[in-house]
Amino acid sequence: MLLGDVTLDCTLNLKNTSRLESEVRMQTLGQRFLVMYSAVLTTIVAVFVLTGAASRVRSFDEIQVHRINVVEADGTLRMVISNRDRLPGVIVKGKESPPNDRPQAGLIFYNDEGSENGGLIFGGHRNEKGEVVDSGGSLSFDKYGDNQIVQLAGVDDKTDRFAGLAVSDQSRRIWVGRTGDGTAAVELMDTHGKKRIVMQVSNDGVPSLAFLDDQGRVVRELLSK
Repeated sequence: MLLGDVTLDCTLNLKNTSRLESEVRMQTLGQRFLVMYSAVLTTIVAVFVLTGAASRVRSFDEIQVHRINVVEADGTLRMVISNRDRLPGVIVKGKESPPNDRPQAGLIFYNDEGSENGGLIFGGHRNEKGEVVDSGGSLSFDKYGDNQIVQLAGVDDKTDRFAGLAVSDQSRRIWVGRTGDGTAAVELMDTHGKKRIVMQVSNDGVPSLAFLDDQGRVVRELLSK
């Protein structure tokens, strides 16, 4: 082997050794960078998780929404707070019927099965003729799978004027309130919804107590003298 060849081999070996050391250093630096990156990323994720968990309960001075749905953990609807346009139709076991005759905003209650069982609705405005329409409110609770059994209502517009408490089963059984002509009344009905006892004070201050048969005829009446 020539001396020049030996020198060349030594030079090549030194270059190879230097290149290898450089690659090792680069790999070490890369590993350190990955470790640091992983630690930083883990810390950031932990902060977000902990911050998110801590912020699940928040306080607001004021919120503005069109509708709020309150649901159980499994998604069952339990209550809706809504403006007039977003108030839902009747919902039975999670299935909604098209909205019908609900020109008010309000709050609708749902039972454990996601079926409507009461609510609070309210509204009122003037129509294009300047007439007051749909003015009043109603708080009601429904029988399971049926209509209202208790309703507290007050309406005063171009069509109706009344306010009172109604108790029902298949039909109305009790009414306590004010009628359209200003009479304060307590009315007791039979199972068919026919008035059988009416105690009232008329708009001009005359009290009376009337007993009626099943045809609605007064069979006895007590009037003040």
